[in-house]
Amino acid sequence: MADQTFKLPLTDVESEHCALIVDKGLGEIPKIKSHKVELNNNQAVITTDDPEEAIPEAVSVIRGLGYGVNTVKRTFPVTGMSCASCAGSVESMLKAQQGVIAAAVNYANSTASVEYVPTIAHAEDFKKTIQSIGYDLVVDESDEAAESLEALKQAHASTLKKRTILSVLFSIPLVIIGMFFMDMPYANYIMWALATPVVLIFGRQFFVGAWKQAKHRSANMDTLVAMSTGIAYIFSVFNTLYPEFWHKQGLHAHVYFEAAAVVIAFILLGKMLEEQAKSNTSSAIKKLMGLQPKTVTVVHQGGHQMEIPISKVKIGDVLLAKPGERIAVDGMVHEGNSYVDESALTGEPVPVHKEIGAKVYSGTINQKGSFQYLAEKVGGDTVLAHIIQSVQNAQGSKAPVQKLVDKTAGIFVPVVIAIALLSLIVWAIWGGENGFTQGLLALVTVLVIACPCALGLATPTAIMVGVGKGAENGILIKDAESLERAYKADSIVLDKTGTITVGKPEVQAIAWKDGVQKDILADVLY
Repeated sequence: MADQTFKLPLTDVESEHCALIVDKGLGEIPKIKSHKVELNNNQAVITTDDPEEAIPEAVSVIRGLGYGVNTVKRTFPVTGMSCASCAGSVESMLKAQQGVIAAAVNYANSTASVEYVPTIAHAEDFKKTIQSIGYDLVVDESDEAAESLEALKQAHASTLKKRTILSVLFSIPLVIIGMFFMDMPYANYIMWALATPVVLIFGRQFFVGAWKQAKHRSANMDTLVAMSTGIAYIFSVFNTLYPEFWHKQGLHAHVYFEAAAVVIAFILLGKMLEEQAKSNTSSAIKKLMGLQPKTVTVVHQGGHQMEIPISKVKIGDVLLAKPGERIAVDGMVHEGNSYVDESALTGEPVPVHKEIGAKVYSGTINQKGSFQYLAEKVGGDTVLAHIIQSVQNAQGSKAPVQKLVDKTAGIFVPVVIAIALLSLIVWAIWGGENGFTQGLLALVTVLVIACPCALGLATPTAIMVGVGKGAENGILIKDAESLERAYKADSIVLDKTGTITVGKPEVQAIAWKDGVQKDILADVLY
């Protein structure tokens, strides 16, 4: 590769001495051919013929010296993934992009977390790269794009449910005929008619996915399903149309229509359950997002009030909080006073009195009074938005054990295909007169049972559920590694006594005034 020059934006490099330290550190990286630190421009300029390794190493060295490099961390939804192998392919492509410092793809919540140098890499480049291998990266962060993506997920789930139900309905008579009525007239043709819609219509997604992977010289779970069911279906069609081919050899022309259809039905059922599990893991995020209202009342000069979408709120706007409403954005009380329930953020059960100059936070609930407040932080800068982002980041992070799982899943599919082909060859050579048909059945069996989805889904799903349940109960977990190490903790230190609450006041004791008839009052109370 030809030499290329890149610019790394620096932070905390404030003197010539700092610049010299950074420059010396860059000089110790073998992959960097030339380098200089431009103090006036706050950047390091490096030349290398291997940017994939040199840039991340340069960032690591600079940070290790106590200085910083300006990078962007973003999480993108990924569409089109069908198994853990897909996630591995997407992650590998992202890591290979120039300017990417780190990348992690989570199959369980279909997201890619990427840290990159904005002067070198861009989100649109990631999108084009991922599209080139048959998947897609959603880079639009607007509310409309998020709603469109959610609608797409709902439509996919609905279609998957219909296909699953129909495939099961078609497969049941196939199994009955295959087990008890194979001698009935035209049994093979009836089974062919029943299996065709299951394999070619309801299972179409597997063949489309496998073809996309084949075009990019890759393989995933779709490849295994398409190969197994496709081979069983084509073999059965051939035996139905040309049974004499086997009869001439003194063999019976077996068909496996029911096997192909049942495999499709079961895998679709598994996919449907998988989608439901993935949807349930995001319930905590949806609950947190539900704390933020969709609209807010803005007060213009002269007292004119107008209801606008929360996305239109700007810093400096004067907003009205009515009794019972949730605070829309972070701000400061501008006029009036009230009590605000902040238990959703702090866990404190007692409403806090807010008067002019007091801070209010998005997601908290105004009580009986009404007041006007000045918007200070909006959009992704509010405390609630940071909490949501923290939970999303934690759910998308990978535990150390997941790295081993990802490596295994990455080589899983080609190894399974090799074992399946070996099974066919061994049966065909040493299996006797029915060796080929038995070998074909063995090939289909190996391809079907060796699905890598559970391998890649179990750990991230457990992390998502754990982090989500923690968030629902007011516990924010930084990342998956922290969660994995938490079981080793034998002591937990809290910074103040009021942190752990049940979210509402409780009566702890009853004190009677002297002279009061306790028995009578006790009967009234209890």
